[in-house]
Amino acid sequence: MAAATDTPADAVQAPPPATKPLDRLREGLNRLTNQQKIILMVAIAAVAALIVGAVLASRQPDYKVLFSNLSEKDGGAIIASLEQLNVPYRFADSSGAILVPSNRVHEVRLRLASQGLPKGGLVGFELMENQKFGISQFAEQVNYQRALEGELSRTIQSVATVEGARVHLAIPKPSVFVREEQKPTASVMVSLYPGRTLEPAQVAGIQHLVASSVPQLPTANVTVIDQQGNLLSQLKSKLIEAGLDPTQLKYVSEVEAAVIKRIDDILSPVVGPGNARVQVAADVDFSQNEQTAESYRPNGSPPDISIRSQQTSETASVNPPAQGVPGALSNQPPVPATAPLTQPNVGGTGAGQGLAPGQQPPPPGKLDAAGVTAPIYSAGQPVNTRKDSTINYEVDRTIRHTKGSIGNIRRLSVAVVVNNRPDKDKGGKAIERALNEQELKQINDLVREAMGYSKDRGDTLSVANAPFNLGDKTTLEIPLWKQPEAIEFGKELLKWLAVAGIVLIIILMVIRPALKTMFPPPAEEEEDEEPGMETIEDEDGTIVQINPFEQKLAEARELAKANPKAVANIIKDWMGGGV
Repeated sequence: MAAATDTPADAVQAPPPATKPLDRLREGLNRLTNQQKIILMVAIAAVAALIVGAVLASRQPDYKVLFSNLSEKDGGAIIASLEQLNVPYRFADSSGAILVPSNRVHEVRLRLASQGLPKGGLVGFELMENQKFGISQFAEQVNYQRALEGELSRTIQSVATVEGARVHLAIPKPSVFVREEQKPTASVMVSLYPGRTLEPAQVAGIQHLVASSVPQLPTANVTVIDQQGNLLSQLKSKLIEAGLDPTQLKYVSEVEAAVIKRIDDILSPVVGPGNARVQVAADVDFSQNEQTAESYRPNGSPPDISIRSQQTSETASVNPPAQGVPGALSNQPPVPATAPLTQPNVGGTGAGQGLAPGQQPPPPGKLDAAGVTAPIYSAGQPVNTRKDSTINYEVDRTIRHTKGSIGNIRRLSVAVVVNNRPDKDKGGKAIERALNEQELKQINDLVREAMGYSKDRGDTLSVANAPFNLGDKTTLEIPLWKQPEAIEFGKELLKWLAVAGIVLIIILMVIRPALKTMFPPPAEEEEDEEPGMETIEDEDGTIVQINPFEQKLAEARELAKANPKAVANIIKDWMGGGV
C-alpha cells in the first residue's frame, strides 16, 4: 500500500498560478501573439470610441430652424454673423434651412434683427446711404424708387397672412402742361401662406398703404394680385355690387349662432348634452328707409285765428265824354289860351255841402274819390270804383323725418331634432324610448320662448323626435409609424441599437476569444472528468488522468494473489473476531 500511495507524490507538479491582477494580466498578454495583441487593442479602442461618441451625441443640444427659404446673399450674411457670434449652426439637407441650438434660436434672431438680417432680397432706404458723389439725377431717382418699392414690400410682408410681397411703382415724369399730367400707378403681388386668404378689408388696407406712400397716387390706381394671378383689388367692389357684403353675412351668422346657443342651452339640461340638433335660418333686413313727411291742418275757431298778412286796395276812375263840334273844326289843334279858364260849380254843390268836419271842399269841376282826383266836365258822366282786400292766415305745419334701423330680423326659421330617451326594459336591458306628446309639447314651448317666436313676424318652428344614427366614429388618426414623435424616437432607438450591435459583435468576435486565450480555464474545468479522477504528470511530461480508488483496488488484488494468508488475517481483524 505504501508503494501505491507514493505514486502521485512522485509526479512533477505545474507551477502555481499568479495571484496578483497585474501579474495575471502580464501572463495573459504573454500568451497572445503580436497580431492578436494588435487586434485586441484596436477592438478595445473601437468599443470605447463608439460608447463615447454615442454619449456625446446624446448630450448635444437639439437644433431648430433659424431661417428658411433664404436667398444666397442673405444666407451668406447670416452665416458670417453666426461665425462672429460663435454660434454653432447646421444646414437642413431637405430644405436648406439654417439650424441653430434650440435654446439660442430667439437670442440669435434678435441679434441678427439688430443687424438688419435677413433683408429678404429687397433693398430699402439703406440704398440711399451709399450714394456716390456726382451721381446723375436720373440714377438718383431710380434709386429712390427702388428704395421706396423695397420699403413698401417689407411693410406688406409684415402682414400675418402674407409670406412675400413685391411692389412695382410707375411714377410718370412731371409735366408743366395740365392736360398731359398723368397720375402714378402701382402693382402689388403678394405670396400668401398655404391655406390662407386676404380679407377684403386687408386688401383695401394694402391699397391705402401704397397710395398714402406715393404722392398723388389714387387708391383706385393700386392693383393687388396673389401668387395664383387672382385679382384681389376688385374683390370688395364685386361683393358690394352683388349684394354680398361680408359684414352683413357675418352679422347673419352671428344672429343664427346666438339663437342656436340659446336653444341648446335650454335643451341640454332636459334631453342631455348632444341629444339635440338645432338649425336656424334668419332673414335679416339690411335695407335703409328714410321718410320725410310734411302735414298741414286749418286754423281752429275764429278767436284763435292768426293772421300772417293783410292787404287792401281801392281804385276809382272817370270816363270823360266826347267834346267839341263834329266836323273839321273840332279836329284842329286848339288855339293857345290867352286867359285862365274857369268852370262853374256842378249841380248846386256849394261850399260846405257833404263835407266832413275839417275837410276842404274840392275845387270846382273836380272829383275826389278813393284817393283819385279827376276833373268833371259834366254832371252826368260815369264814375268807376274798385276795392280789393287780401288776408293771409297762419296754417299749422308738421315735418316728420323717419329713418329705419339696419339689421332687423324679418323672419326666423328653426328646426330641432331630439334624440330618443335612454330607458330600460323589463329585463334591465338598455333601450331607447321615443318621446311622448307631452314631452314634445314641453320642448316646443321651451324652444319658442328661447328663440323669441313671433307669429306676426311669420316665424316657423319644427320639432321632431328621431333616433340619432351616429354611425361608426372613424377618426382620421395618423398611424404610429407616421407620427413625427414616433419617427424621431425610432431614429434615436435605431441609433442606440446599431451602436450596441456593433459593440456586441466586437466583444463576441474579437475581445472574447482573446480573453479566453489570455486566461484559460483550469484543466479540470475544461475536460469532462469523471468523479474521483486525478490528473498527474508522468516523467515524460505527459498529463494523464487516474482513478485513485481503482488503482488501490488493483493493488489490493495483486497483494491478495501474492499473499492470500495475510489478506485473510486482515479480513478477520476487520470482522472483529478470530476464526
